[in-house]
Amino acid sequence: MSAYGSFPGSRPRRLRTTPAMRRMVAETRLDPSDLILPAFVREGVSEPVAISAMPGVVQHSRDTLRKAAVEAVEAGVAGIMLFGVPEDEKKDALGTAGTEPDGILQVAIRDVKAEVGDDLVIMSDLCLDEYTDHGHCGVLDADGRVDNDATLERYAEMAQVQADAGVHVVGPSGMMDGQVGVIRDALDETGHEDVSILAYTAKYSSAFYGPFREAVASSLQGDRKSYQQDPANARESLRELALDLEEGADMVMVKPAGPYLDILYRVAQAVDVPVAAYQISGEYAMIEAAAANGWVERDRAIMETLLGIKRAGADTILTYWATEVAGWLRRER
Repeated sequence: MSAYGSFPGSRPRRLRTTPAMRRMVAETRLDPSDLILPAFVREGVSEPVAISAMPGVVQHSRDTLRKAAVEAVEAGVAGIMLFGVPEDEKKDALGTAGTEPDGILQVAIRDVKAEVGDDLVIMSDLCLDEYTDHGHCGVLDADGRVDNDATLERYAEMAQVQADAGVHVVGPSGMMDGQVGVIRDALDETGHEDVSILAYTAKYSSAFYGPFREAVASSLQGDRKSYQQDPANARESLRELALDLEEGADMVMVKPAGPYLDILYRVAQAVDVPVAAYQISGEYAMIEAAAANGWVERDRAIMETLLGIKRAGADTILTYWATEVAGWLRRER
């Protein structure tokens, strides 16, 4: 008799015997509608531009962005988060291109809206870093520090022009104090009450943003440690969460996802609004690089990380694999 012979009810392995059995008892499930595709659109290009640190990801032209949006809809992806990449000569200290009605991000919003309408939730990054010649997320004061209140004025302008372009959701990512409240007021005062805010509530100063710098052609000088969260801190994220909710956030986000699953879990347990997590460029690049070297099984590693993020409490996941993974999931049905 085996060591377990007298305990017939103590064999969890019975529920792992076949793929069908494992699917039936799975506690966590991914659906295409859980996924959001981050996408970059570059001004002044007619063909997509490869991002060397993110194999398979590109800076889109306006035409290829439209095609990517259609592919996302066909795969069942829930939304697309747009990032604009202006021409270098249009960058300045105030990030003016970010608030011009014909700036690249506003043009991209209109393009995607015209192509897919309301079949895809169109989201926009609401931050100045892509548009400033110093690469910071806000306006700098005379001492070279980010001026919180001056930056909020610019964010209010950005919210209005993005909403005018037809965006469904704005994503303020600059980690300025009071940004959600200022943006909510700006949207409401300009007749855009239906535009939602996805607050980057817990955005950490992470080493894993490196490939993103290339993706948006960042001009960053220095670092963002004075306004993004310290990786050592957890309770701080809950203070940020309380403030964002009080100011009117409709959804909240934890970024990065993988290194901060404990934060994601805490946030998800604390709120009754949708929670997003952003699987960022460095997380993407690590798996792609390891897979290219034969060190991990690419598809399994992708799915395992996404399931981990969902299991920790994310309702939606921003991932550069969104369309690909959505295709896998639909084929499995």
